[in-house]
Order: sequence, then structure tokens, then C-alpha cells
Amino acid sequence: MKSIILYGSRYGSARRYAQELSKQTDIPAVSYQEAPPLSKLETIVYIGALYAGGVLGLARTLRSLSLRDGQRLVIVTVGLADPDIPQNRENIRNALQKQIHAQLYGRAAVFHLRGAIDYQALSLGHRTMMALLHRSLQKKPAEEWSEEDKALMETYGKQADFVDFASLQPIINEMQRESR
Repeated sequence: MKSIILYGSRYGSARRYAQELSKQTDIPAVSYQEAPPLSKLETIVYIGALYAGGVLGLARTLRSLSLRDGQRLVIVTVGLADPDIPQNRENIRNALQKQIHAQLYGRAAVFHLRGAIDYQALSLGHRTMMALLHRSLQKKPAEEWSEEDKALMETYGKQADFVDFASLQPIINEMQRESR
């Protein structure tokens, strides 16, 4: 095995992207919890869900990895906030830099995708956290909300699915560019 797609997913969006990327590239996709040793792989793609400022399983998976010459790391975040909004992208990248060491971050190709949410499927802890965030935002004037805050308020208590498999194409292009 020369390449692998790892994913960290709690509610399914990151897993859906990983499985679709696997289908399009013929590279196996497995949960980060079942990751093989990474040191001998040429390309490691990590697709992880964003939770409370971090990417699920990323730090644990990459903590002992040192990229050798020719080895590639592609990190893909999946979250509810629109990554096309610069403020959201900056917040995600700042969180990534706190999770992995600078050498890995500096050499990684980083992409951001939108996921989905279904409030009925959330764990009690996550529903409680979202309810607290929602209540705190209701106390603030709407003109003070960040773009991320607006997205939370628009989707609160609902099902919203922003998964778009066409958004995998730049990731595939990056993977092909590096494998030549």
C-alpha cells in the first residue's frame, strides 16, 4: 500500500467524503482508529471533522509522524462553517496549527470542506453545547455575529447537508500532482 485515506468522523460527513474519495482514487479509506503504520506510505490523506476548534483524531494520528523526503500529507477538514469565508478558513487553520507540529503543518496540503448536521442525531453532550452556544448568541446583537455564528443560528435545531463531492476535485488534483 503506497497511499491511504484516513478519516475521523463522528456523525458521518468526513466518512462520506473519505469513502467517495476512495471510490474516485482507488485508495483505501479507513478510520484513524484503524490506521496502519504511516512511516512507509507515500501519501497520507487525513479527512477529519471539526469539533470545538480541533480536527477529530488528527493530533493522535500524526503525533509521532515525521515526514520523510517524498512523503506527502494532505489534511482535509470537514465542518459546518463555510470555508469560502476567509474568517472561517483562518479560524480553522489557526486551530490546525495548535494540533500538529509546525514541520507537518508546513509541508501539508490543507483543504476545507463543508459537512452536514442533524441535531436529532447529536449526542446529548453536543446538543447541550450547541444549545448553550445558541442561547449565548441570542443575547448578542445579530450585527455582532461572525459568519460562523450566523451559520450556527441558521441551522440550529435543523438538518442541513452541505456535503458536495465535486469539492473533492482539487484534493484529487493535488494527490495526482504530487504522485507524478
